[in-house]
Amino acid sequence: MSKIDVVADGAIIAAHWREENHIPPPSRFVGQAYLTDAAVFERFAEENFPECFREYADLLDWKQYWHTTLDSSRPPFFKWFVGGKLNACQNCVDRHLGRHRNKTAFYFVPEQEGEPIVALTYQQLYRRVNEVAAMLRDFCGLKRGDRITLHLPMTLELPITMLACARLGVIHSQVFSGFSASACAHRIVDSASRVLITMDAYHRGGKLIDHGKKAAPTVAEAAKEGVEVEKVLFWRRYPGQCRSEAPILKQRDFFVDEVLAEYRGKEVKPEIMDANDTLFLMYTSGTTGKPKAAQHSTGGYLAYVAGTSKYIEDIHPQDVYWCMADVGWITGHSYIVYGPLALAATSVIYEGVPTFPDAGRLWRIAEELGVNIFHTSPTAIRALRRAGPDTPAKYNHRFKHMTTVGEPIEPEAWRWYWEMVGKREAVIVDTWWQTETGGHLCATVPGIHPMKPGSAGPGVPGIYPVIFDENGSQIPRGSPVAGNICIRNPWPGRMLTIWGDDARFVRTYYSRYCKPDSTDWRDWPYFAGDGALQASDGYIRILGRIDDVINVAGHRLGTKELEAACLTVPEVAEAAVVAVPDEIKGAMPDVYVSLQPGVSADDGVSRNIAAAIIDQIGPIARPRFIWLVPDLPKTRSGKIMRRVLTAISTGRDPGDVTTLANPEVVEELRALVAEKVTGVG
Repeated sequence: MSKIDVVADGAIIAAHWREENHIPPPSRFVGQAYLTDAAVFERFAEENFPECFREYADLLDWKQYWHTTLDSSRPPFFKWFVGGKLNACQNCVDRHLGRHRNKTAFYFVPEQEGEPIVALTYQQLYRRVNEVAAMLRDFCGLKRGDRITLHLPMTLELPITMLACARLGVIHSQVFSGFSASACAHRIVDSASRVLITMDAYHRGGKLIDHGKKAAPTVAEAAKEGVEVEKVLFWRRYPGQCRSEAPILKQRDFFVDEVLAEYRGKEVKPEIMDANDTLFLMYTSGTTGKPKAAQHSTGGYLAYVAGTSKYIEDIHPQDVYWCMADVGWITGHSYIVYGPLALAATSVIYEGVPTFPDAGRLWRIAEELGVNIFHTSPTAIRALRRAGPDTPAKYNHRFKHMTTVGEPIEPEAWRWYWEMVGKREAVIVDTWWQTETGGHLCATVPGIHPMKPGSAGPGVPGIYPVIFDENGSQIPRGSPVAGNICIRNPWPGRMLTIWGDDARFVRTYYSRYCKPDSTDWRDWPYFAGDGALQASDGYIRILGRIDDVINVAGHRLGTKELEAACLTVPEVAEAAVVAVPDEIKGAMPDVYVSLQPGVSADDGVSRNIAAAIIDQIGPIARPRFIWLVPDLPKTRSGKIMRRVLTAISTGRDPGDVTTLANPEVVEELRALVAEKVTGVG
């Protein structure tokens, strides 16, 4: 077992994941892959930077070709494809009509299995986008550069509305549907949106959720903060039927299906945008204080997500691709909407919960639609493994490619994904990137690199990662020391800035290692805020956010590794580790574990978990408590809310939990912990 130290904040983070063996990609996959020649890394090497990214940009149609590939005269405000002009909607819809008019752009799968699956062709997408664009322009008065806030669930109306905005040059800000009225209002205020588009209701977890009732308090709270929403447009889940109990305010609130009646058959000429004009705002989640909006460009972003969709996701015209992310997050923007559509792909949009009505739902959908590329998060993988560890074997789906995204995946979960879901026939691409980066930064190129459980892989073509210690010295690959992962070079998909706050952008992502007096892009490495190490083979292992560490008597333990140790115990389905203050050691880990179905919570399981942690990390990592719980508090997207668990462990108020997918579990956990911790110092 390797024992590796991670330098962060001047201290040491213990890292003890085993170095896994390489697994070659299946020969059948390699035989059809877009990229199989490692010479691509020569084409995208530093001596060919930045011109190498012409390969991505040339996947698009440009109304005017650019004159400067990269303008780095004012770092870190880099500009890509300067002088170029294009429209994102035209690139994702119009240009495909000649060859792919009758090809399915999206399959919409309702959560209710009794409802039919809808296949929307590129011709139908073109028609619907144009009509909505006409409505936004003529009824709402929106024009190029205006901002609009969308608070929409996972239905076809979401990408249609986004593309209609892009057609007009209107900057869209999609707020995840699970977010509260208050969270939506804060984003409206920050972006100064004057139109809100929402939906009356949608299905999730077997229930018809009244989403429309959030609109009025959203508008009211935005008004208190000085931003007046002029119009609220409600899509209706079932046109002609309002399934929300929210009151409709005349002169402000409108049903989209009624308003659209005046715009049937209307066409809107795409607004020609500069490459560095803003396409959308994407607010990062889980932060406190003022919302932080990543401001993404039109040309550079679209080129980057098109290139990575083709060469990392390996989406071919004949494939059926399913990214299980929500479009409310950056993964959905990049790898459900803009990237795949730029390639004329066929994608799946699923409305509901992956395990409703049972653990076989996803695999039935994949089997019925012939899905052969599957893209999801480690959180979802762990949940699916827990709900039905043997279920995928019952279905005849066949994946060629499977992606993981959003957080590091533990080797145990990786192996289940490969063996049970992929049936050892699919290549797995473990990606690392962020809301701010637009697209993949580290991943294996699936037709070239072998897989390695728990490792994201090297930098993708054109990305030059580096790991620095706290003093700014580079840590060489293969070193038994890890540190802060940075990207040495700019790339087209990176955000332009933080909306309305250039100083915060520089301070957050560049101030730590930059040379402020230099205009050389090499002196402005992007600071990601993640701890990582690089193996001798060049593969990057992400250890999680630098802040996600527990300082136990001077030893800094990565929470991700404690959780990975828990998952080596067969009875464990999911695990979350949080820090609890300790008078002697400074802090100790509390471990929350949910068990596989049918496993009883007893002391034997707890002992096995403790033994696994001590065996894989050491006695210093011995938990204060191991809580065997029925479920972990999660967001609607499946993310475990460690903030809530920390509050429970420390006896503090967990705050607003109404937006959780399972808020009822919070009180149950509080009662459990309070009962057992009473009297513990």
